[in-house]
Amino acid sequence: MKIGLTYDLRSWYLDRGYSMEDTAEFDRQETVDAIDGALCRMGFETEAVGNCFQLIEALSSGKRWDLVFNIAEGLYGDGRESVVPAILDQYRIPYVFSGPVTMGVSLNKYITRLIVESAGIPVSPGILVSSAEETENLTLEYPLFVKPVSEGTGKGITEKNLLNSPAELKEMAGYLITRFGQPALVEEYLPGREFTVGVVGTGSDAMVIGGMEIECAGNNPYSVEFKENYREYCQYIPIAEEFSDECSKIALDAWKAIGAADAGRIDLKADRKGRICFMEVNPLAGLHPVHSDLPILAGMRGIDFQTLIEMIVKSSLKRHNLV
Repeated sequence: MKIGLTYDLRSWYLDRGYSMEDTAEFDRQETVDAIDGALCRMGFETEAVGNCFQLIEALSSGKRWDLVFNIAEGLYGDGRESVVPAILDQYRIPYVFSGPVTMGVSLNKYITRLIVESAGIPVSPGILVSSAEETENLTLEYPLFVKPVSEGTGKGITEKNLLNSPAELKEMAGYLITRFGQPALVEEYLPGREFTVGVVGTGSDAMVIGGMEIECAGNNPYSVEFKENYREYCQYIPIAEEFSDECSKIALDAWKAIGAADAGRIDLKADRKGRICFMEVNPLAGLHPVHSDLPILAGMRGIDFQTLIEMIVKSSLKRHNLV
């Protein structure tokens, strides 16, 4: 079986003048190499394809694969994570991870909230705003937290996102809307413990493979700076037994509600009363073998990187009836 690898290599974009923040979600060559090595050890023939532009060129030249291992994040628009899956669907080429609808919906934190909340999963009260003026006369209880509605990897997140007054909210919401060219999600701040839970599988086959609590220095938000320098700013701890069952149930329920496939992460945080709330779903979780949250939390359960990739690929092969 021949497996193609689609990905957005950070260096490819940096060489073309994009900023470090613009490319925060993109992968390093060592991540691609690690996945490629794991696939080869499974006995597959692999081919590096690259980003959506390189995929289009390869398909136009007649190249095909039995399966594509897709970690391409995309660059533009709120459907950017959907581009590669949508292209592959048109060529009827099966791929690892979720399809274009799930990718597009999950990138939009507000739409995800609506779906998850309708499934009975707790979320923090919140509202979507498209202009600074829309922040006036909100009925939400301070402190609040504001963030871009369709960004990942902590982009746009600093200590300034935590707000204690209408003036702060109006200023920060206006900045984020302008900076990222998209609406902002305003939520009542979740001050409690923060967790991320790893899931492998699809539908009734989905299972939790581990989870960890995230503690950031100074109780700061889990920003892109903290993610990239987690050894300096963060402490990762296996989820305590007292929270494990609740976190696992919420994660699985959210995973199934959003229709995610093969593997990813669910981010959770406790509210003012200690209730665990859903925050975000990441159906395209980072797979750097050392620095990414999913491999780290899997490792806490004794699941090494090779085994994790094998679990993901086996889920995809079963889903596509290739076994």
